[in-house]
Amino acid sequence: MENVNSKAENNTAQAANLLETIKANGKIRVGTEGTYAPFTFHDESGKLTGFDVEIAQEVANCLGVQIEFIETNRDSLIAGLDTGQFDIVVNEITIRNDLKDKYDFSDPYIVSKAELIVHQDNRDIKRLANLKGKKAGQSLQNDLTDIAKESGAIIVQTEGFSQSIDLLTSKQIDVVINNGLFYLYMKRQNPDAPIKVVGRTVSSWKSGILVRKGNEELVNAINQALTDMRYDGTYLKISKKYFGLNVSR
Repeated sequence: MENVNSKAENNTAQAANLLETIKANGKIRVGTEGTYAPFTFHDESGKLTGFDVEIAQEVANCLGVQIEFIETNRDSLIAGLDTGQFDIVVNEITIRNDLKDKYDFSDPYIVSKAELIVHQDNRDIKRLANLKGKKAGQSLQNDLTDIAKESGAIIVQTEGFSQSIDLLTSKQIDVVINNGLFYLYMKRQNPDAPIKVVGRTVSSWKSGILVRKGNEELVNAINQALTDMRYDGTYLKISKKYFGLNVSR
């Protein structure tokens, strides 16, 4: 019985000292998708890049350690954190109550709203109330698809934002409801795209860096890194690179 208790105490100590373990190893392991532009994706040369990738790199710099990105699909990110495959998850993870019950989050570093995106010729849609009977191009079942359904839209399922925009520009659908940050990024890449934003949701959602419970020291160190980035202008530089503005507020 004494050995079992000792093992439990050792596990607790290790969990509480993850920051020291990271510093002792000289490396922080970061779980991310690598297929989720503009947050985490591979550029034309094959290099992993993106807003979240650069934020994570700056966190590692502030901690004084190297960074190792471990790529996996979105559904496996939580499992990988649980099993210790990586130390943190940086992948535009929404700060939700169900996750906060089991994990810790850093301070929010992204704030976004859902936007109504239509073809530039569209004059009929100005708000959610106008969506009844309209075709909405939406990806897999999520909160944004639910908003479209609840507004009476006919859902045309797509494989992602890019496909939805392709259908919108060819006028095969009437509207796309999506994270406004995707729109900002896409317009920076293709400013002549014949689309526009006609409205946005009142409520917003915030994203944070995900950490296993019991690692307050690591969370505090990450928060300090995010604060330093905002103070010295690094955050704004990265944000403007991908979105053209500060996406932390």
